[in-house]
Amino acid sequence: MEKDTLLIDLHYLPSLTYFTKVLAYTKIALVMYGQYQKQSYSNRCYILGAQKVDRLTVPVIGGKKQVPYSMIKIDNQQKWAQTHWRTIKTNYGKAPYFEYMETYFQSIFWTHYTYLYELSLTLFTLCLDLLQLKKTVTLQTSSMYSEVEGVHAIHDINPKKQHSISKIYQPVAYQQVFGTEFIGNLSIIDLLFCKGPEACKVLEASMVHPACI
Repeated sequence: MEKDTLLIDLHYLPSLTYFTKVLAYTKIALVMYGQYQKQSYSNRCYILGAQKVDRLTVPVIGGKKQVPYSMIKIDNQQKWAQTHWRTIKTNYGKAPYFEYMETYFQSIFWTHYTYLYELSLTLFTLCLDLLQLKKTVTLQTSSMYSEVEGVHAIHDINPKKQHSISKIYQPVAYQQVFGTEFIGNLSIIDLLFCKGPEACKVLEASMVHPACI
């Protein structure tokens, strides 16, 4: 088994737990095959607002049916992109590094994407670049991914599996935009906008037994 390869499903603006997991491997195989998981991180993320944690959800077509993840289309009849970007800008406009990163993210939200994976892959790649993480990223499209050598973490990081987060991610507090009580495991953009070039160091400090994950 290739210990340096991680097979994992693709999330929308992934959580800190997700990136802490990714951090430990040099090769990331994003699994495209398999049924779309509703009520998962596939099309949602969580960010910090002035009063509460906000959930951003990308509307999809056919999410309730047994459709392969790679075929899930975004419901672009809804003005979700404008809403997401407006919410992000409202919540993080005063973050120390928002102005520096704003253009990168805005250009993605202003781009039309047909499939959910296209949007999520573009955002994932951007976040890796901003974190200055050099990873070899591939798309695993074969239905035989269970036979692919590597560490399998497909669907391990899920809103319904909160108990497993502590095995991967140990929150290290940093100054957030709102409040005095630290909220952990938000979307990676919370960390990027607040810590900028120091974001990767926070992720490294948040890893639980890196050799074992």
